[in-house]
Amino acid sequence: MNKIPVLVICGPTASGKTAVAVELAKKYNGEVVSADSMQIYKGLSIATAKPDEQEMQGIPHHLIDFLEPDRPFSVADYVKLAGQTVKDIAARGKCPIVCGGTGLYISSLVENVKFDDTGSDESIRKRLSEEAEKLGNHALWERLERIDPETAAKVHENNLPRVIRALEVYEITGVKLSVHKLNSRAEQTPYDACIIGLTCADRQKLYDKINLRVDKMVEKGLVQECRQVYESHDLATAHQAIGFKELIPFFEGTRTLEECIDTIKLETRHYAKRQLTWFRNLNGIVWVETDRCDSFEKNLKNIENIVAKTKIMCYNIF
Repeated sequence: MNKIPVLVICGPTASGKTAVAVELAKKYNGEVVSADSMQIYKGLSIATAKPDEQEMQGIPHHLIDFLEPDRPFSVADYVKLAGQTVKDIAARGKCPIVCGGTGLYISSLVENVKFDDTGSDESIRKRLSEEAEKLGNHALWERLERIDPETAAKVHENNLPRVIRALEVYEITGVKLSVHKLNSRAEQTPYDACIIGLTCADRQKLYDKINLRVDKMVEKGLVQECRQVYESHDLATAHQAIGFKELIPFFEGTRTLEECIDTIKLETRHYAKRQLTWFRNLNGIVWVETDRCDSFEKNLKNIENIVAKTKIMCYNIF
């Protein structure tokens, strides 16, 4: 099977992924495919750090700002749409560059995860939700641990939607969710992926970047943007974006703006830690610790050297 060469730039928030992806796109005649579960939604451009025209530098960016905030969008939807986009970019003789921080999107795409239609049952979900309210989240998680310990080990008991979904899948199909996921990876991936992860050797430097980034977002109008969305839309999936939901107490008059901004910084740092944990388990990732070099240009050169050593350089696309 002729595989499609793909560059992947991933890592925690505020690690400089967009700037690197744009420079690589200019060097390798590429186009960027976003892998960010919040940037897909219209609105909240500041809150989700969507690249603006100046940051894009004329490089086409796909899967950004195309879905209404009240529309659900699953990882299965992403894999299907991103796969079509990557194929189209490659067919036009250009290099697909997947860039983002949503680890589940990236791993599911590059590993060619197939999502079986296990179906859904609203009555089962409702019953399980009621049981969680009555017995507590831990009781449902313990049930999952007995049924499917592999899935339970990867899902926190407070992540109730995932716990309920795993129990629902088992009730509908009689097959553990972990088995469904194992079967979903049975088909060979159509991609030759060079995966580069950006981070900082000194974790505090990353946190400092996050704090500074939040301050700049506030200066650009974060609060005004979020207030407008808050007043004009029903709260839905898109509104789980960090930077939006933390401001709701301010809009409701229960917390000060300063307290909410501090919470945004804290939650963003926590999110970065979760991202790093996810990406460390991604097969084939090569890490670049950007704080070990004193300039963006040197980091970019190091990344280009990594790309040069991979087999995807053999494709005519480069």
